[in-house]
Amino acid sequence: MSAFAPFSGLTLQSTKDHNFRQLLSSHFINHVQVSTVPYAIPFLSVNVPFRVNSRKLKPITVSAASTIESPKISFRGKNPKDINVLVVGSTGYIGKFVVKELINRGFNVIAIAREKSGIKGKNSKDDTLEQLNGANVCFSDVTNLESLEKSVENLGVPIDVVVSCLASRNGGVKDSWLIDYEATKNSLVAGKKFGASHFVLLSAICVQKPLLEFQRAKLKFEAELMKEAEVDDGFTYSIVRPTAFFKSLGGQVELVKDGKPYVMFGDGKLCACKPISEQDLASFIADCVLKEDKINQVLPIGGPGKALTPLEQAEILFKLVGKEPKFLKVPIEIMDFAIGLLDFLVKIFPSLEDAAEFGKIGRYYAAESMLVWDPETGEYNADATPSYGKDTLEDFFQKVLKEGMAGQELGEQTIF
Repeated sequence: MSAFAPFSGLTLQSTKDHNFRQLLSSHFINHVQVSTVPYAIPFLSVNVPFRVNSRKLKPITVSAASTIESPKISFRGKNPKDINVLVVGSTGYIGKFVVKELINRGFNVIAIAREKSGIKGKNSKDDTLEQLNGANVCFSDVTNLESLEKSVENLGVPIDVVVSCLASRNGGVKDSWLIDYEATKNSLVAGKKFGASHFVLLSAICVQKPLLEFQRAKLKFEAELMKEAEVDDGFTYSIVRPTAFFKSLGGQVELVKDGKPYVMFGDGKLCACKPISEQDLASFIADCVLKEDKINQVLPIGGPGKALTPLEQAEILFKLVGKEPKFLKVPIEIMDFAIGLLDFLVKIFPSLEDAAEFGKIGRYYAAESMLVWDPETGEYNADATPSYGKDTLEDFFQKVLKEGMAGQELGEQTIF
């Protein structure tokens, strides 16, 4: 048996390829969207009333009036209705829930979105306006600093907080640096230019052991965000590092329901996690806007309950479907062979760079736990991984068994 990897000139197939692809797709964790930067400049704003319309909104096209200097006053002393929160990555898997949670808590939410959002740009402006109902939607290009700054300027209101839910759409080398680093930094620079004094970053717990390009890109931005808080006493941050999302563990539900075996690597104990629902994670991110105990902190976070290995996840699923457990255990060495072959081919065909990176991403999630890493012991520590929320993986499995995986699509990455 060998991995299935569609790419130019080479196909590695398996008689169990359908199950195998489902397994690998279930190990990818994603978010959504959208690059270069100068340094932040002093805060300029106008005192213009700003309201959130609870009905369907039109894109913001208001031209800014003449700007005047305004002294910085901590937004934490204001009522939520007077706090303007700029959300980038608002149409992503987690971003949509963050926007909704912030609106429910009474904040004035400005959601930055692409004109064609969603996986492969399938959503139109009207789709986005409907999806982000209750927020003021501003269509802009977060990969272009000049465009983003102009869009924020045209809002005509100061920004208090930036929440970034940006993440590479596919995990490829160039896209990782474009989104996880450059676009995210653009949002920091633009936000600070128009008054933001707090930045909430959705990162990932896997950056603790950076072996992949998107992890290196995220860590580079994290370091610069921390540095910004050191040199600017009035600026703070919260870095949120969640464990696995529910959707990344749901790829085999339908297969098991149909009587197929549950596919796992090794003995099924290689990659434990405390999975968290999108709603619970959105709630935690919203907590970071005002709670002072989350200021200037790196915050690993998981869902409720104990850490679960793939074997334990499978046992929950088989119990729910009422079937005798059946497993297909795949040697992890198969992936090592495929990755080694891809790395060799990249030297001859540079265009295969992303294919090799996708292989490494699959290998990483097949073997590494999404828990707090203890560098002293060289092991993952489930007890040191904080839990939050109320939604359990069993609840998620039950929902998928009834309703399917609609709305749980993974990102645009190429899947093994």
